[in-house]
Amino acid sequence: MEKTNHMEYMEGMEVIDSDIMEQIIDAMEHYDDMAYSKEDVMAALKKERLTQKDFGALLSTAAAPFLEEMAKRAKLETAKHFGNSVYLFTPLYISNYCENYCVYCGFNCHNQIRRAKLDLEGIEKEMAAIAKTGLEEILILTGESRKMSDVTYIGEACKIARKYFKMVGLEVYPMNVDEYAYLHQCGADFVTVFQETYDSDKYETLHLSGHKRVFPYRVNAQERALKGGMRGVAFAALLGLSDFRKDAFATGIHAYLIQKKYPHAEISFSCPRLRPIINNDKISPKDVHERELLQVMCAYRIFMPYAGMTISTRERAGFRDHVIGLAATKISAGVSTGIGGHQGEGEQGDDQFEIADTRNLEEVVSAIKEQGLQPVMNDYVFL
Repeated sequence: MEKTNHMEYMEGMEVIDSDIMEQIIDAMEHYDDMAYSKEDVMAALKKERLTQKDFGALLSTAAAPFLEEMAKRAKLETAKHFGNSVYLFTPLYISNYCENYCVYCGFNCHNQIRRAKLDLEGIEKEMAAIAKTGLEEILILTGESRKMSDVTYIGEACKIARKYFKMVGLEVYPMNVDEYAYLHQCGADFVTVFQETYDSDKYETLHLSGHKRVFPYRVNAQERALKGGMRGVAFAALLGLSDFRKDAFATGIHAYLIQKKYPHAEISFSCPRLRPIINNDKISPKDVHERELLQVMCAYRIFMPYAGMTISTRERAGFRDHVIGLAATKISAGVSTGIGGHQGEGEQGDDQFEIADTRNLEEVVSAIKEQGLQPVMNDYVFL
């Protein structure tokens, strides 16, 4: 297989005038985990507003013994900016066809799984079934295949979603500004993009072919989405692919720089770890355990206290219940990562990864209330 240059744009990929990627990479390359002391951590925790250096301190190995103090500060910041609200949503995978060869993903084009794509009637049935549960926010996902899930197809899914939901999010392949503008017109509110890893050398070894191999096009996706009119964007590294402390640092810096450049944008974080995938028992989180994940989440919260934060069903129920109200502000429920299945007729296509929390909406709502928190289906009113 002839390898393309992962730093060169492919035909049709829009290049925008931005230096944000260069700033992220420079900050990450200068991040030295071992350069921080416990005094640096304590000093950061005393500050009302953190610098980038303070954020790095809270992600460092030196901060690990201060996890309880970080959690207390994170809880205060969460309550200050979000009250006792916890927002609920569910993802809907409408296609699992993919043209990328990403070694860690269950959808990768060389993995022998059941492929499926919902037609528009199937999408509407799935969304109607989800809406009946009371959920008012949906996240539409596809595999990264422009051929099987083109922009028009995703746009039609957004139009259907707008009939049933108050909030419509997208987690699909990166696009150009005009394409994001079209999807926004169709009803999409926000875009989530997992950079996977900000280490470009590691990124090259993990993404062997396909459009996803192009590192800079993916890094700049959130900025193109905002230029296309999206109200909000979410950031994430898939923790465990590379040095998770550096990746978390880069993720936070990326979100910070976008917020600074686009102050109107609603910013949020996702906090995924590697999960096992079909036909590859070697893919699982090894170096990022729950304590490390909690440290990352608390550091995000203290550094950017006003940003939303999602905890997905990749994590077990007990951990998810622990972090809502502490650092996380949004939680998924009634999740299937396969294609179809919300109507009770079984999935048509295989899952992207194994989930750890299989609770339905009622069970998640009950768990939220047991902690004295308020489950919220929607926080946006259209006038």
